[in-house]
Amino acid sequence: MAAQSTLRHSEDPLFALYTRYASILRSRLRQTSRVTKLLSTLALLVSIIGTGYGGANWWRRRRAEKETGRRLLRRNSGLRGKDGSRTIYVPYRDATSKVTIHPTKPTTFDAHRRLFLQPPRAARLSDGTTPQVPPPQTKPGLNLAFLHQFLSLLNIMIPRWGSKETGLLLSHGVFLLLRTYLSLVVARLDGEIVRDLVAGNGKAFLWGIVKWCGIGSFASYTNAMIKFLQSKVSIAFRTRLTRYIHDLYLNDNLNYYRLSNLDGGVGQGADQFITQDLTLFCASAASLYSSLGKPFVDICVFNYQLFRSLGPLALSGLLANYFLTATILRRLSPPFGKLKAVEARREGDFRALHSRLIANAEEVAFYGGDQMERHFLDKGFKDLKHWMEGIYSLKIRYNMLEDFVLKYSWSAFGYLITSLPVFLPAWGGLGGMPELSESGERQSRERSRMKEFITNKRLMLSLADAGGRVMYSIKDLSELAGYTSRVYTLISTLHRVHANAYFPPPGTRPELYSLSDVQGTIHKGFDGVRLEHVPVVAPNLYPMGGDELIESLSFIVHSGEHLLISGPNGVGKSAVSRIVAGLWPTYRGLVSRPRSVGTDGIMFLPQRPYLSTGTLRDQVIYPHTEVDMKDTGRRDFELSQVLEEARLGYLPDREGGWDTRKDWKDVLSGGEKQRMGIARLLYHEPRYAFIDEGTSAVSSDVEGLLYERAKAKGITLITISTRASLKRYHTFTLTLGSGDAGEEWEFQRIGTESEKSSVEKELHELRERLAKVEEWKKRRQEIEDELNKVWVESGEELPPPAYSQSSMDDGTMSPTTMPTDETSNAEDSN
Repeated sequence: MAAQSTLRHSEDPLFALYTRYASILRSRLRQTSRVTKLLSTLALLVSIIGTGYGGANWWRRRRAEKETGRRLLRRNSGLRGKDGSRTIYVPYRDATSKVTIHPTKPTTFDAHRRLFLQPPRAARLSDGTTPQVPPPQTKPGLNLAFLHQFLSLLNIMIPRWGSKETGLLLSHGVFLLLRTYLSLVVARLDGEIVRDLVAGNGKAFLWGIVKWCGIGSFASYTNAMIKFLQSKVSIAFRTRLTRYIHDLYLNDNLNYYRLSNLDGGVGQGADQFITQDLTLFCASAASLYSSLGKPFVDICVFNYQLFRSLGPLALSGLLANYFLTATILRRLSPPFGKLKAVEARREGDFRALHSRLIANAEEVAFYGGDQMERHFLDKGFKDLKHWMEGIYSLKIRYNMLEDFVLKYSWSAFGYLITSLPVFLPAWGGLGGMPELSESGERQSRERSRMKEFITNKRLMLSLADAGGRVMYSIKDLSELAGYTSRVYTLISTLHRVHANAYFPPPGTRPELYSLSDVQGTIHKGFDGVRLEHVPVVAPNLYPMGGDELIESLSFIVHSGEHLLISGPNGVGKSAVSRIVAGLWPTYRGLVSRPRSVGTDGIMFLPQRPYLSTGTLRDQVIYPHTEVDMKDTGRRDFELSQVLEEARLGYLPDREGGWDTRKDWKDVLSGGEKQRMGIARLLYHEPRYAFIDEGTSAVSSDVEGLLYERAKAKGITLITISTRASLKRYHTFTLTLGSGDAGEEWEFQRIGTESEKSSVEKELHELRERLAKVEEWKKRRQEIEDELNKVWVESGEELPPPAYSQSSMDDGTMSPTTMPTDETSNAEDSN
C-alpha cells in the first residue's frame, strides 16, 4: 500500500513540484550564513512582538471607544471637535458605531452662492450683470431653468468625484448594465428552449430549464441590488442636502428667524420644504438614474441586436416610432411639474392650519372657537381636494393615451417588425438568410423560424419596456422639475438671507427701511450696550418697507449701570431688544454689544421662556448640553443651588430627578417658566442681560429677590417692563413714547431732580383729572336727563309711562335710565 501511495504521489505533477521546491529551499538554507539566520530570527521575533503589542493597544482603544459610545449614547450626546465637527454614536447591532459629521465650510457657501443667486443668462433669468435676487418665478417644467436648478443641486449632492455618492452611482450603473446583459441572455435562452421543445429534444430542453433557473436566480439578485442601491443613493442625496441646509439654516446669522420673519421667500412653510419636498426630490432624483440611464442603454443594445436580426428597415421603423411617440406624448402631456409644485404648496398650507390649531389649542378652547377653526380646515382641505381631483382628471386622459400608445400600438408594431424575415426575407437581415437559402428541410426551417421569432419577440418586449420607461419618464421628469423648483427656491432663499444680498427690483428705487436699504453698523465685542442714532423700525417682508416707531434712539449702558425701559404698548420697547440681539436689522446708526452668551457676553430673556425637549437638567443649562456643562467643570449640586436661588429648588424632587424627561411647557406653570429663565441667567452668569417682561408672572416679593440675586452675581440688567416697582433695582430709565413736546423717548438717571420732577408732574396731572370727576358726573347726568325726555309735535314734554313711574316709586331704575356701555366705560376711564 505504501509503495502504491508513493507511486501515485510520484505521478502527481503538483507533488513533484512541491518536492523540488523543498529541496531548493533546503539547499539555500545550508548556504545561508549563521549571522543572516540570527538576524532573520531577531526580525521575526520583533515583528511578532510588535504585532502583538500593536494589536493589544488597538484592542484597548477599541474597548475604550465602545465604552465611550455606550456612555454618550445613554446620555444622547456627542463630542465636538475644534474644527466644528461633531462625533455621535448610534446603535449598531449589539454595540455602537461612531459617526463624524463635518460642517459645511464657509468657502463652500461662497462658491455655491453664484449658482443660487446668479442664474445663467442662457436660462433667460438674468442679463448676466445685475444679480436677480430673488430669481424671478419661472414655471416649473422641462426647460433650461430646470436644467440649471438641477445641476446646481447636483453640486451639493455629489461634491467630488471621490465621494461616497459617486461610488454608489457607479455600483448602481454596474448592476444596471449587468441587468441589460442578462436580458440579452434570457432572450436567447428563451428562443432555444422553445426550439428544443418544438423539436422534441428532451435532454437539451431540460438543460435549458436548468440554465433558466440559474440565470433567474442571478437576475433576481441583480434586480434586488438595483432597488437597494437606488434607495442608498436617495438616502445619500438626502443626507447631503439636509446637512447642507441645516448648516445654512441654523447658524450665528439667525437665518432660521430671518427666513420667515424678514425674507418671506418661502413663507411659513420652511418645515415642509426641508422634510417633505426634500424627501420627494431625492427619491425622484435617485430613480431618474435608473429610469433614464438603463432604458437608454437598453434601447441602444436592443436596437443593435434587432438591427442584426431584422435588418436596417426594422431599425428605421423603430427610430421613426420613437420619434413619433415622443412627439405625441410631449405635445399632449399636461404640465405635471407646475401641478405638482402647486399641490405641494397647498399641502403645506393645509398642514400649517393643523399645526396652528395644535399650537394654540388652549386659547381656541377658551374662546370656544372650534367651529371657526373647523371652517378654516374644511376650506383648506376643499381647495386641496379640488386641485388634486383636477390633477387626477388630467391623469385619466393622459394615462389612456399613454397605455394605448406604449402598450398596444407598440405591440402591434412589434409583430410587424418581427414578421419581416418571414414575409420580406430580403429586408430581414440575418433572420431572413435561412428563408432565402433553399437548403435545409422544412421542419428545421420552421424550428429556426420559431427560435428567431421568440428571441426577437423577447427583445422587442424588452425594447418596448425600455421605450415605455423612457416615455413614462417624461412625466417623472415633469414631477421632478416641480420638486427641484421647490428645493432650489429654499436653498436660494437661504443663500440670500445668509449673504444679506437684497437688491431692489430692476427699474425701481428701494423703499425706505426695506432690506435693500440697511446701512447701519453692528459692533460685537463692546463692553456694554450702545445705540447711536438708531431708528427703531418694525420690518416688513421683503421688498416692502418697514414701519418707523422711533426716528432716532441713542443711549449707552456700561457695566453696573442697570437700565429700565418702559412706556405704553406699541411704542417699541421689545423692538430695542430685537435690534440689539440682531433679529431686526439696523437700518441706520451704530449698535455696539458684547459678543455672545458667556462670562463676558450678553443674554436675552424673552417674556415667554422657551423650554426645549430633554431632561430637567437641559432646561437649566440651555443652550448648553450636558457635555458642555461637564467641560466647564459644573456639577448637578451646583444646578441645585441655582434652582434654590431662582426659588425652584423643589423641582428635582417633585419631577423625579435631573434625568426626568417630560413635556416641560405643559408641566411648569407660567411663573415657574419665567423663574426657569432666571435660573438659566444665574447659571450662565453673563455680563449683561436683557429681560423682556421676564418676571411679569412672578409676584413682586419674589421678583425683587431674583433681581437682587442677579445683581449680586455682577450681571448688568436691562429690563423691559411697565412695573414702576422695578425702578428701585435699576440705575437709569428709558421712557419711550413720552409725548412731551414731540419727544419720542427720554433717558434719565433714577433719583435725580429731573426724574423726580417728571414723576411729580405726572402725579399733578392725575390729581387734576381726579378733581374734575364730580364735574364730569354732573354733566353726564344732565345729558342723560335730556336724552330721557320725549317731546311731541306741539312742543310739550311727554310724561313717562305708568309702569316706569311705578318702577321709580319702588326704587328701581327704569330701562331708559340704565347706564349704557359707553357711560360705564367713561366712568372706568375717569
